[in-house]
Amino acid sequence: MDMNAPIGQNALDDPKSIVGKPLDRIDGRLKVTGAARYAYEFAQETTTTYGYVVEAAIGKGRIRSIDTRAAERSPGVVLILTHRNTPGQGTGSHHEAHPVLTDANVNYYGQPAAFVVAETFEQARAAAYLVRVDYERVAGKYALESNLKYAGSPPAQEGQPHPDSAVGDFTGAFASAPVQLDVTYTTPLQSHAMMEPHASMAVWEGDKLTLHTANQMLSQGQEAVARTLKMPVENVRLISPFIGGGFGGKLWVNADAILAAIAARQLNRPVKTALTRQQIFHVTTHRSDTVQRIRLGTDRDGRIVAIGHDVFSGNLPSEQSFETAAMQTRTLYVGANRLTRHRLVPLDIPIASSMRAPGEAVGMLALECAMDELAAKLNLDPIDLRIRNEPTEDPEKHIPYSSRHLIACLQEGAKRFGWDKRNPKPGQVADGRWLVGMGVAAASRGNPLRTSKANVRLDPDGILTAKMAMTDIGTGTYTIMTQIAAEMLGLPPDRIRMELGDTRFPEAAGSGGSFGAASAGSALFDACETLRAKLAGAAGMDPKAARFADGNIEAGGRSKRLTDLVGNAGMEADGEIGPGTTLKDFSQQSYGAHFAEVAVDMDTGEIRLRRMLGVFTAGRILNEKTARSQAIGGMVFGIGAALEEGLNLDPRFGHFVNHDLAEYHVPVHADVPVIDAVFLPELDTKSNPLKSKGIGELGISGAGAALANAIYNACGARVRDYPITLDKVLTVLPVQA
Repeated sequence: MDMNAPIGQNALDDPKSIVGKPLDRIDGRLKVTGAARYAYEFAQETTTTYGYVVEAAIGKGRIRSIDTRAAERSPGVVLILTHRNTPGQGTGSHHEAHPVLTDANVNYYGQPAAFVVAETFEQARAAAYLVRVDYERVAGKYALESNLKYAGSPPAQEGQPHPDSAVGDFTGAFASAPVQLDVTYTTPLQSHAMMEPHASMAVWEGDKLTLHTANQMLSQGQEAVARTLKMPVENVRLISPFIGGGFGGKLWVNADAILAAIAARQLNRPVKTALTRQQIFHVTTHRSDTVQRIRLGTDRDGRIVAIGHDVFSGNLPSEQSFETAAMQTRTLYVGANRLTRHRLVPLDIPIASSMRAPGEAVGMLALECAMDELAAKLNLDPIDLRIRNEPTEDPEKHIPYSSRHLIACLQEGAKRFGWDKRNPKPGQVADGRWLVGMGVAAASRGNPLRTSKANVRLDPDGILTAKMAMTDIGTGTYTIMTQIAAEMLGLPPDRIRMELGDTRFPEAAGSGGSFGAASAGSALFDACETLRAKLAGAAGMDPKAARFADGNIEAGGRSKRLTDLVGNAGMEADGEIGPGTTLKDFSQQSYGAHFAEVAVDMDTGEIRLRRMLGVFTAGRILNEKTARSQAIGGMVFGIGAALEEGLNLDPRFGHFVNHDLAEYHVPVHADVPVIDAVFLPELDTKSNPLKSKGIGELGISGAGAALANAIYNACGARVRDYPITLDKVLTVLPVQA
């Protein structure tokens, strides 16, 4: 089915439904006992070999010569791949293909220059350090802000929003606005820093390839591997039942998978490889840094008459993806005159790509702080300013919202957080040597839907098996899919068997972009609906009147066991979901409000988060426990973005200096005190059959801005260059009397 019309009453609307309940994770025991196997943990007995990547040590240039003789003589070495002996591969953007070792050109620091395969990991690593590479360096463009003059307009992509938008006369309206704000915010390069490293094991059987790999979107990854290796897609199988975090860093096929596959084919032996933590920072993708100019013009009552958002981000010259940081500005607030523009700067550093909440995560660090600045300029409460600029329809598309309860989130959050106790004048509340302040920011994240399929089968033993090429990156996919299937067929959760993470199963959207649960879950819902109809037909009952509970089907005073209806062969059904006209007819986002209280040391500028609250609406909540976990995880991500995270680029060499978890700082337990996430009741009938919305990235969108605004309220320091570290606070910290 395609989403072409709102969804009416369905089986999930039963108030007693298991969907939404805080069911414990189905895969929890497997994970805590070590029984859940990740990509690097699959083995092929004693025949498995191990690969290690040799990274390029320059930012731009060519390999003049490469000497592998000493490495080849090293114990255990069975193969060394370089551009001289690696077969030709298919090309495309990093979404479509990932060719490696194709020629002597070096396009960025850390690009694979060789791949050493040996009998053990330790032997491969030792030999990799014996490979000698002589380079011819050329000048490269590395730092975004130093190369803004090379910025260009990225091409419009089919099915994606245009990079630019314009409504009305922004220039004229802004120039004549009684109140104007014109500020520039910058956000840094960021790394996904997921727990599990990128890893793959390749096994060939004839001309068929099986890849055990850490990949969030297996169906898409299958196509990318096939295109890269120039082979039929049906001869490629990707398996990824468990993924130890991704945050977008495993959306696409990376060098570990392709190198392992090429080496395994040449050796006719399995090849396993895992990138080291240090290699991940250069060999895989990252989030681009941004330069964002926000212009807001209002009347004297604070109603926006002009809103503009210009964004600069960078990527390799061969790539066209950009940080979509102005997209939420097109829909979040009113304004008759609007202008958003994205510009892409070609840079010779590793590929920039999606990272948790691409666009909104960094775009709202700028927009929501600019709204706070505007509120201060107007002498308005920041919540009141947002309420005054609440739209009744999408202000650019002029279509209704599928559902929108941003004001309710702001008001409920204010009540729970004690916003009425906030002193609007900065620097007025002290606790010993600490200055204390509160901040607020809106949360908004787009709600996409992607094509997905599912197969369900009810066997005579009463076990329902559901199969999808869906993935679980630690978010609870196994659990919420179990709940959906259990409710639809009236079975207890322990009678549901979810089989995920294999491209032999029906195509699925995968985990990413806040579309995973809605897309795969809706396909599963559709498959279960079809199976319900088949079972009702076998029972001679009207499927619309039938009720499924306790392993039975009931209608018209009659009841039959499901196991009596499926026969000895069992009964199965397929389901499918695809985006339809509702995505065009309605503006679809999830919403929320972030509240933060911070303390700033009046002498040192040290910042301490004291408490944080997020209040959200995201359609039907599929699991109360995992949803809250997702939201809090996103909020912690926002803490890191506001206060700690940033890749430090050496502008001379295009090298990320802090390429490990010792120096790339992310929040730890001591950084995260009292934090809570609350979901308000909501059903979105225009979203998908589940009436749900995406959650995974909503929690990060706007979270960091709430902290930044709290810092300003605490001490009067407005820092527009993220992350907000104490050295930046000290330079603008008002002198204490």
